[in-house]
Amino acid sequence: MDFSDTQAEATFRETARAWISAHAPTYLAESLSRSGFGSTRTGDFDPIEEAKKWQKAKADAGWACLQWPKDYGGRGATPIESVIWNQEEGVYGKLSGTFIIGQGMCAPTMMAYANEDQKRRYLPKLASGEEIWCQLFSEPHGGSDLAGLRTRAIKDGDEWVVNGQKIWTSGAHYSDYGILITRTDPEVAKHRGLTMFFLDMRSQGVEIRPIKQANGDSGFNEVFFDNVRIPDAQRLGEVGDGWKVALTTLMNERLAIGGSIATGFPEIEALVKELVITAGPAIEDASVRARLADWYAKSAGLKNTGARAISALSKGEIPGPENSIGKLVAGGMMQDIAKYGMELQGLGGLVTDPTIARSQAQIQAMLMRSPAVRIEGGTDQILRNIIAERVLGLPEDMRADKGLAFSQIPTSTDAKRGS
Repeated sequence: MDFSDTQAEATFRETARAWISAHAPTYLAESLSRSGFGSTRTGDFDPIEEAKKWQKAKADAGWACLQWPKDYGGRGATPIESVIWNQEEGVYGKLSGTFIIGQGMCAPTMMAYANEDQKRRYLPKLASGEEIWCQLFSEPHGGSDLAGLRTRAIKDGDEWVVNGQKIWTSGAHYSDYGILITRTDPEVAKHRGLTMFFLDMRSQGVEIRPIKQANGDSGFNEVFFDNVRIPDAQRLGEVGDGWKVALTTLMNERLAIGGSIATGFPEIEALVKELVITAGPAIEDASVRARLADWYAKSAGLKNTGARAISALSKGEIPGPENSIGKLVAGGMMQDIAKYGMELQGLGGLVTDPTIARSQAQIQAMLMRSPAVRIEGGTDQILRNIIAERVLGLPEDMRADKGLAFSQIPTSTDAKRGS
């Protein structure tokens, strides 16, 4: 595959570079360069407000959500032009993490299932960053089994009444809207009887509780629904067809997350170039260089796998299950690199302040963040099953609950009653 720009792409790159040079928030550059692995550093400035300002500036100039149709706030650009923009945006692209769920996961679902008036109302403000969206999927009892969800929606006239709980909802505490999958019929098999909605996160009965993480941040949340009323007009897809709608979200989620996960390779490379170990400079140690070579090869493989996905999109294809590969490999690689980097540093790994020791602090931040990467958007085990069954065509795992109505599936509560 030729990665060189065509003449048209080179012109696009020059135009993008010039606009970024003239309008980027350069006062954030140093702080952003120290960001990553679950947090966006903006110094003394509010990260959400700074993200919104940069996103609005891009939208006003036609640089937001480049591949979206112009009517919905995009530019109608090609997938390759979107890649070029991301390359040129550089460190300022870290501000876009605030919107990745809404723009990369919720928006494709809205484009596929919302009516035209809803698309024109919500998508432009989602593209401009004026409104932030979250994804209300995971639940405490379901774990990695999304289809095992228990949040109920019961029809009441022209509305649905929702009760239940979601967990690990990224950005719920600053989101304006969210897409929500519920169970509307427990008397059919668990993958049926599901229905998808979108809702205002400030609706009466919605309670959001941030979860304190090991790294000190609170990016994830618990969300409780107590008789929350959602108009039927905000249903996405047919009643009982929520799993099909959710697959649209999930396929785009794997593409969005898999294509944006940092592997940690640039950070470990920077560390070993400046770190001195017992035998001398770490970069001169044969075992260190062997590890770097292995991770470099994996990074190159991820780059080419991503290029294959971009090529498919440019031909009008939709994201497929093969995009699970990127997240699976990158997540495990990040954790391995973080552990190795901490081992190399010894007691130096205790440093957390990037203004004192930038490379060391980034490795520690990576270590604290990497377990979450292997869980969010599908655990490693779930992704391996997807790759095995839907990419390689291997036989499906045996499922004891296959064909059972959801209400008939035994639970841990049932087991306790029987003991």
